[in-house]
Amino acid sequence: MTRVQRRTMRRQTLWISIAGVLAVTIYAALAAVQILVWTPLAAAPGLTLDQIRDELSGAGESIDAPTTIMILGVGVVLALALAVIAMTSRAVPVIAAAGFLSLLVLGAPGFFIASFGPGMALADTFMISAGVYLPGSASVLHHQRLRGSPADARRGGRRAPGTLRSCAGLTSSLASGPAVGASQ
Repeated sequence: MTRVQRRTMRRQTLWISIAGVLAVTIYAALAAVQILVWTPLAAAPGLTLDQIRDELSGAGESIDAPTTIMILGVGVVLALALAVIAMTSRAVPVIAAAGFLSLLVLGAPGFFIASFGPGMALADTFMISAGVYLPGSASVLHHQRLRGSPADARRGGRRAPGTLRSCAGLTSSLASGPAVGASQ
């Protein structure tokens, strides 16, 4: 391998490391906003965050933001460590990219662990089913249901019998605002 090729590979590894750290950091930041802001606001519509926190403390519960941020921060620290290791060991760009993609995949269990306590606090205080509450998620689910399925395409675009009734039931259940993934 020539000197120019080695320099090019190091430069590629550097850019992959920068992009990887940014991606993991953005993922963690959005997860924190989801857990600490969006879910409480969607779980208790009409209340402000301060009112929600007051209700939680009145019930002896807490969202526990420091623990949530600490759990999500582990991913950012691991991403920084991976970037340093990739650059100092002169890793091949593909290896660095695989490492950062692996960290992003591990963000899902991290999100679950970080959101479990705050979700249970909201569920216990507001007597709702624990789940991820997303503003606008109901419209996404509704759109997916109305769009049809691959089975509809195999039937030449015709929907299965009873599908319109299912859509009507979905529309009425979405109006009440269920949690994503919550059983009804």
